[in-house]
Amino acid sequence: MASAAEQLASNLNFSTFAKAEDLKKRLWFTLAALLVYRLGTHIPLPGLNPEAYAQAFRGQAGGILGLFNMFSGGAVERMAIFALGIMPYISASIIVQLMTSVVPALENLKKEGEQGRKIINQYTRYGTVILGALQAYGIAAGLESGQGLVVDPGWFFRVSTVLTLLGGTMFLMWLGEQITSRGIGNGISLIIFAGIAAGLPTALAGTLELGRTGALSTPLILLVIIVAIAVIAIIVFVERAQRRLLIQYPKRQVGNRMFQGDTSHLPLKLNTSGVIPAIFASSLLLLPATIAGFASTTAMPAWATSIVAALGHGQPLYMVLYAALIAFFAFFYTAIVFNPKDTADNLKKHGGFIPGIRPGERTAEYIDYVLTRITVIGALYLVFVCILPEILVSQTGIPLALGGTSLLIVVSVTLDTVAQIQGHLIAQQYEGLIKKSKLRGGKRGR
Repeated sequence: MASAAEQLASNLNFSTFAKAEDLKKRLWFTLAALLVYRLGTHIPLPGLNPEAYAQAFRGQAGGILGLFNMFSGGAVERMAIFALGIMPYISASIIVQLMTSVVPALENLKKEGEQGRKIINQYTRYGTVILGALQAYGIAAGLESGQGLVVDPGWFFRVSTVLTLLGGTMFLMWLGEQITSRGIGNGISLIIFAGIAAGLPTALAGTLELGRTGALSTPLILLVIIVAIAVIAIIVFVERAQRRLLIQYPKRQVGNRMFQGDTSHLPLKLNTSGVIPAIFASSLLLLPATIAGFASTTAMPAWATSIVAALGHGQPLYMVLYAALIAFFAFFYTAIVFNPKDTADNLKKHGGFIPGIRPGERTAEYIDYVLTRITVIGALYLVFVCILPEILVSQTGIPLALGGTSLLIVVSVTLDTVAQIQGHLIAQQYEGLIKKSKLRGGKRGR
């Protein structure tokens, strides 16, 4: 089957795409949905003073608000109706995943298949509403506390802001589900991808302008471009890298016929945790700077000021903590999303085994042994990709358009979307081959 799929993939060409009507409809639907999302990031929240808010945001752009602004496609900078973005849904999903490994009832739901997955998804939506409402109220209260940011402060502004921002998040959650089911790729990931990619032209134009005015030298800009291309190549290589464990199935007899034992592979990704460790680590490290920015009007203790200064971008303490947190969350999240014991039990249930390893507990120990060692490589890879942009910014002063986290998201989502497009094209070509074989069989029968 693998060789047949590879042969079909090698035969894909433009004519195959031209005949794939269903794929073209999915692509157009995806583009239209992302266009709706981009339009929503430019609709401002009612009741704000735009000039006062723009000035206040510039003072907080280096904190966690800057990170949220990147993920929301500039909606936080404009305080648009999509300012919360899809982050409450992602946070709720992570919380529910953590709870499935702690709460026995949720763990049993996870094992019930499609029906259990639907119930867990419903819990995730409830969690999104709760987190979104809390964050929206926090934003409303924070805006009211600012000097001259809100035209008419009061409960009407708070309630309307909560309903507007929460409604925007729920709409994006629904839009992401529609893209996943009726479009191409993972809808939630594509929404984040669109938000990050939307800021690239402006950032690139700003960098070129700095080169034109002489603020940045041309060799330095070329060096950064070469480094960025090399990092993208590394991300592509590692994200597609797998450690395949050989799985064998014994011979079986059905009636009087003996079927030969089959072999397959258990693929273990080198970076099982994905981009989550980078998001968690950067969010935690940006919290002190954000809190300090909001508390700038009051006198801060000397020790607090020194800590905030040490945790600034490019500082040695920031780099060390950033790397340590990424490595920690890489192991922590991998342990959450992949359970070697469940995998070993499923193999044993279906009669599969790893050659030389006893089924059951010994298989679980072996899978955990392999997974731990490849996670070390995955954690080092994440640390390298995320720390390198920070070093470039601190040493050269060039404003990079893509940080480590955003670069991981952009490349990973692109790879996933391209793989799904290829999957649709292979399925289209495979169906065409089946139809041709049926027609030939019918003609021979005549």
